Amino acid sequence: MTERPTAAGGTFEPWDHGFSLWFTGLSGAGKSTVANEVAAALRGRGHRVEILDGDEVREHLSRGLGFSKADRDINVDRIGWVASVLARNGVVAITAAISPYRDTRDAVRAMHDGNFVEIHVATPLEVCEERDVKGLYAKARTGEIPEFTGVSDPYEAPLAPEVVVPTHDRTVAESAALVLEYLDSVGLSAP
Repeated sequence: MTERPTAAGGTFEPWDHGFSLWFTGLSGAGKSTVANEVAAALRGRGHRVEILDGDEVREHLSRGLGFSKADRDINVDRIGWVASVLARNGVVAITAAISPYRDTRDAVRAMHDGNFVEIHVATPLEVCEERDVKGLYAKARTGEIPEFTGVSDPYEAPLAPEVVVPTHDRTVAESAALVLEYLDSVGLSAP
């Protein structure tokens, strides 16, 4: 990669380019927690990083959408488009959204010109329910929340994610390390 001058007169390091990290998994799996840890590490390595958290995007970009498959697909498509724009402009776009449907995640991958990393936060449903501080799973089990991923609506786990992070048997730092090790191994980042 050719070095380019920065606004401060320095140069970008060879690994200073954009890419998307797509964290997917059930509610309560640890997507946002691990994503924030990875973001901090990448910032420490000199990357420009933006986190697109599913809950925040729903509030600001996808307000008014429900939880039908069509609405979820629209939401994920919007997040994916923003992530692809950030990535092609040299930013590491980190998405932490359930994004339950495989075909929609595959469509988001296709929006990117490479440098898309799917990370399956593979935490068992029982563990996610135990972690549920908002009581969403309990409400879903009683029918108060219809179309709840993992209970009354499917979650289609990735078939071949670049990284699998089982958060139930390791610390946040160990979970983030799995992602960072993969990025280092494919040259998307450097320690």
